Amino acid sequence: MNRRNFIGFGVLAMATLPATLSALSTIDFRQTKPDAWKAHTVEDAIKALYGDIKPEATGVTVKAPKVASNGGAVPVTVKSDLQAKSVAVLQNVNPESLVCVYACDENSVIDYMFKMKMKKSGTITAIVEGTDGKFYKGEISLEVALGGCEG
Repeated sequence: MNRRNFIGFGVLAMATLPATLSALSTIDFRQTKPDAWKAHTVEDAIKALYGDIKPEATGVTVKAPKVASNGGAVPVTVKSDLQAKSVAVLQNVNPESLVCVYACDENSVIDYMFKMKMKKSGTITAIVEGTDGKFYKGEISLEVALGGCEG
């Protein structure tokens, strides 16, 4: 095999590998758990996703500003060192409580950063479904400034 063919096949393999791996580990929670996306309370959304659970308040860190100057783009970070099957993020002020759900595998690093909308002050909750069969929870409360100018 000449050098150009080798490089060409290598580039092709590297380009298709991430798409193949992500397709194998992706779960469409909107199709598999549709009631969770329609739930109006955090408790109802958790029940629709995972059933009747009692998450431990340990192992999950949720970070957000104490005062969000723009409720249309609240920066949120969710971190955990736990081995997880899934991570769900919920909030208690918008009409639908479930914000997002991430499917995890044994190589996943739980260090998610994203922005979400919050129409008023409230609480953001993250639920981690551990590979050990237990559920873990982290929460943070924040204020959303009216008018987007912190006052």
